[in-house]
Amino acid sequence: MKAERILQSQGFGSRKECRAIIRAGLFSVGGEVTEDPFVELSAEGLDFEVDGVAWRYREKAYLMLHKPGDYECSHKPQHHPSIFALLPPELVRRDVQCVGRLDHDTTGLLLLSDDGQFIHYWSSGKKRIPKTYEIVVRHPVSDEMVAMLLDGVQLHDEPAPIRAAACERKGELALSMTVTEGKYHQVKRMISAAGNRVEALHRSKVGGLELPQDLEAGQWRWLTETDLDSLSSFPPV
Repeated sequence: MKAERILQSQGFGSRKECRAIIRAGLFSVGGEVTEDPFVELSAEGLDFEVDGVAWRYREKAYLMLHKPGDYECSHKPQHHPSIFALLPPELVRRDVQCVGRLDHDTTGLLLLSDDGQFIHYWSSGKKRIPKTYEIVVRHPVSDEMVAMLLDGVQLHDEPAPIRAAACERKGELALSMTVTEGKYHQVKRMISAAGNRVEALHRSKVGGLELPQDLEAGQWRWLTETDLDSLSSFPPV
């Protein structure tokens, strides 16, 4: 693949802009600068630098982000900054999208990709993919409340009760709950239907993938093969 095409595919701009980057001596492979935008390179697994920043060629982008509070999962946010402002512009130009959304006040694990099939699969409620949330509520958590959430609560406009796949009390005002349906504001509505109110909501796990403890709020990283394997490794719910 031509060098200019590699850069374009990785979000560095138009073909013309990528040619200019290379001709300016800002593109190097293995520490060697090349100023020829038409040089042929093996793209798969290629490590390169652009203006001193290390990159690796990836045919598709798979990311995780530790979403902070008061950020919107939208390219056109209305009331808060966009989570896409937390990503390098190269990834935004690649048109990475959120795999599902988290409310502006919800924190935690958010997946992003430019792979349409990946996005569709992992955001589809029909796949019954478990998502685990750590919840702080306004009123003390009772055994009866946990039992209600496990047995199923009736939500407005839903034909049948919705149950938690798992629910565990974590403290007087805290619980961990796993859901699989992915309905609009599902966790908040379920807690409300059980007679309580969500004060803070954090997504800690999607599928079998947990948010790494060393990934700080606002930080992102590429998903590794191990991460992708973990994502798919969960028992049927």
